[in-house]
Amino acid sequence: MGNKVLVIVESPTKAKTIKKFLPSNYIIEASVGHIRDLPQTAAEIPKAYKDKPWSRLGIDIENEFKPLYVTPKGKGKVIRELKSRLKEVDLVLLATDEDREGESISWHLKDVLKPKVPCQRMVFHEITKKAILRALETGRDIDMDLVNAQETRRILDRLYGYTISPLLWKKIAYGLSAGRVQSPGLRLIVERERERILFSSSTYWDLKASLSADGAAKSESFEAKLDSVDGRRVTGSKDFNSRTGVFEKRQTLLLSEQDARDLASRLEGKTWTVDSVTEKENKTRPAPPFTTSTLQQESNRKLRMSARETMRTAQRLYEKGFITYMRTDSTILSQDGIQSARQAIEKLYGAEYLAQSPRQYAKKSKGAQEAHEAIRPSGEVFIPPSESRLEGRELSLYKLIWKRTLASQMAEARKASTKAVFSVEDTLFSATGTRIIFPGFIRAYVEGSDDPEVKLVSTETFLPALVEGQEVDPLEINPVGHETKPPARFTEASLVKELEKLGIGRPSTYASIINTLYERGYIRKQGTTLNPTFIGFGVIQLLEKNFTNLIEYSFTSAMEDTLDEIATGTVDRLKYLQQFYLGDEGLQEHVERQAKMIKPDEARTISMPQIHSVDGVHIGKYGPYILCKSDDATEEIHASLPEDIAPADLSDEDIIRLIEVQKEGPESFGTDPDTGKEIYLLNGRYGPYFQLGEKSDDEPKPKRASVPKGTDPSTMSVEEIAKILHLPRILGPHPDTGKEVIANNGRFGPYVGHDGEFRSLKAADDLYTVTLERALEILAEPKTGRGKATVLKDFGKDEKGVAVAIYSGRYGPYIKHGKKNIGLPKAYKSDDAYQKLTFEDVLKIIGDSTK
Repeated sequence: MGNKVLVIVESPTKAKTIKKFLPSNYIIEASVGHIRDLPQTAAEIPKAYKDKPWSRLGIDIENEFKPLYVTPKGKGKVIRELKSRLKEVDLVLLATDEDREGESISWHLKDVLKPKVPCQRMVFHEITKKAILRALETGRDIDMDLVNAQETRRILDRLYGYTISPLLWKKIAYGLSAGRVQSPGLRLIVERERERILFSSSTYWDLKASLSADGAAKSESFEAKLDSVDGRRVTGSKDFNSRTGVFEKRQTLLLSEQDARDLASRLEGKTWTVDSVTEKENKTRPAPPFTTSTLQQESNRKLRMSARETMRTAQRLYEKGFITYMRTDSTILSQDGIQSARQAIEKLYGAEYLAQSPRQYAKKSKGAQEAHEAIRPSGEVFIPPSESRLEGRELSLYKLIWKRTLASQMAEARKASTKAVFSVEDTLFSATGTRIIFPGFIRAYVEGSDDPEVKLVSTETFLPALVEGQEVDPLEINPVGHETKPPARFTEASLVKELEKLGIGRPSTYASIINTLYERGYIRKQGTTLNPTFIGFGVIQLLEKNFTNLIEYSFTSAMEDTLDEIATGTVDRLKYLQQFYLGDEGLQEHVERQAKMIKPDEARTISMPQIHSVDGVHIGKYGPYILCKSDDATEEIHASLPEDIAPADLSDEDIIRLIEVQKEGPESFGTDPDTGKEIYLLNGRYGPYFQLGEKSDDEPKPKRASVPKGTDPSTMSVEEIAKILHLPRILGPHPDTGKEVIANNGRFGPYVGHDGEFRSLKAADDLYTVTLERALEILAEPKTGRGKATVLKDFGKDEKGVAVAIYSGRYGPYIKHGKKNIGLPKAYKSDDAYQKLTFEDVLKIIGDSTK
């Protein structure tokens, strides 16, 4: 049997997967992430340190920047269980992830547990039997350079955030934050919005002709575009500055609408001749296998998954043994990976689809972490998606990774591009066609693009057989107007790409950066684009004026390089921290000096160059607003701006309309047929809404309802508005309790409810016509939580009226007591064991969890 070995990993899922490959004398336990961290709140600071001037930071800046580590709530129990396990074993293997974060968790585990038996680091980049058994034979010590780099990163983030954020609270609004990587990331989004504000849109015209060869039918026609007139190239989109919209290439011919119409008329009935036909063959190479960054980008483009959703899903796939480690900057495939991919290609598509020789993408991004492999399906034989038994997002993401890996080892795509030029009078038109000679990797995968105008490599456009001197028939000649477009707002995919290009942060941090920007209210998602809010504008405005270097892209990138050098042991971290924070121009001194100079009123006023009707946009306790004087200048008029309006979309017309509503009172839409009260349309912090009647002493809170998302209120009838205002509908008493059953609209869509229990309406049910009988049927169905959490056993409510139930979850069954989730003891984790629990048993577990 051998000696007993304790293997510690981060998550229960990872533990469950690894357990399948290890002998019975191996005990697998999960730390469930970090067991120590810097204090997050004042309450977490130990009493002995509360009077220290640095305690709020959690970093002893007077003693070599020593971090103050505390045990987060709930982790004390984990530590006690792990220490108990230590008494049973002869060896400890720390099998946390193979990156800086994982190395740091292992160091904390060793430092807290203080094992008296040998302790080694166990590393692997995929969870397969071969990889795990190999890792058992190649144990090593903890890499303290990596630990120091991660700790320095954490200290820098804390010093930056906890020093600047309180300044934002005082000068702009409480609850705001700044971050070492977060703030430069926000600056990118704000600067793009400023470019949109300053962009001057221009129009230009050209001609598009529908042509036919050899009298072919109109359905077989092809299009040609005007290139030049009298030897002078016609202006196109690339002749305007992409950032400002200014027309730059004056030597081209800029056509107006009238010019284009006159030219089309002049060419009517004229002879069209093929001037030249050229064809060339080109080859396209497949994209490299995924890195963390490119996986986030492509998942956002193709699956509409956020960076955070992508990383969470990839983490689950890794822990279940489906893919290699998902935090990597490398595009290299191991020999096992290459061989597995080539075997799958030959089996699925045939030998002709294999690249002539194994293809290796050796380039690594700047600051690549360790010798990681690219993200690929794990194992010596890739599991086809159809045989994986995965579902939902996990299946979609695995399929993406599987296809991209195979494509990287497939033959190049060969395409033939044809360009035909036609002469008519003094003009030249051109038409292009593309046909695929051999699809190669396109059979498996085509990389997406952030630019909707770009044609993908799998696109084909056909031209008929044409020869020089041949006459073709013009079926139609149409003037076509174009308008230059401002720079596109960032999507999550294009932001990740730009962050990586500038060296801001590291790909493994991008998901948390973007998520923080959402949580702080600095950005808002509209479709797939990231719109900055006025609060986001205000934060960047203050930082630019007072802490320019801290949000300079080059400064942030250089800081990342220094952290990488600390990881390799070439830079002394203590000297770097002292220079950054305590030097003559260090952060502490700089913030204290600038704090005295920043005036809150100025910091809360955002200058908007396109707005002339008021003096900027102000940030208040309840969001952005505008301020102006009344007509007689005796009082100030405040008007809230809808939070969903992007700064570049705000115009003087919008502001004048909001001010008029404040002056004249709300607009009446008509009279409610049931109550006889007027229905008003108003604008608030969260956008336009309807109000039933006026606010008065008798009715201080009139009934209100938001305008349905994506609906123009001016197109709605009084009857439609009245329906919304009269929600919730009372359907009648429940036959068992006598309490009301209602139908209403909520955050997650229409639902029915009774006595604290709620169920979503089905697609076929209508919120305004659903009956009591149908509502009772829906309420009788088993409750399903969001995502995959399903009620396994419902105990009703405890003596305080709080709901108690057992749910299925990601890590097995758990108790839900009101809003609190409580893990089940191990004895009840196995299949159906929870069914033995009585209500008294569950209440005891709940009581024990609070001790």
